[in-house]
Amino acid sequence: MAGALDGITVIELAGIGPVPFAGMMLGDHGARVIRIERPNAQIRPGDFGSRDILNRNREVVALDLKNAADVATLRGLLRDADAMIEGFRPGVLERLGLVPEELLVTNPRLVIGRMTGWGQQGPKAPLAGH
Repeated sequence: MAGALDGITVIELAGIGPVPFAGMMLGDHGARVIRIERPNAQIRPGDFGSRDILNRNREVVALDLKNAADVATLRGLLRDADAMIEGFRPGVLERLGLVPEELLVTNPRLVIGRMTGWGQQGPKAPLAGH
């Protein structure tokens, strides 16, 4: 049975807290969710299987976002994606060379969801918080 988001592609930059939950919900409603994981990421019990419910309904692609070739691969995925979700602290995406305004030049319909504990600006912005 097709879901309400059938035909939508979402790129999820792996993290904890609200981002995997959002990816799970989007996948549950039919979106194609591609989770970008670090190469050789420590696998938690149940990841990529049926026991870890937050990681269901995903494809997994291992990319090192500190490697220019892997960032280029991600940019290629984002060129055809409908959305990207990430939960990094403010400024991390930009330091990786993935400036939202630049991504929108190559894909103006891309929706970028940035989830932080305390927003992108302000005195608590650099603090962790989900």
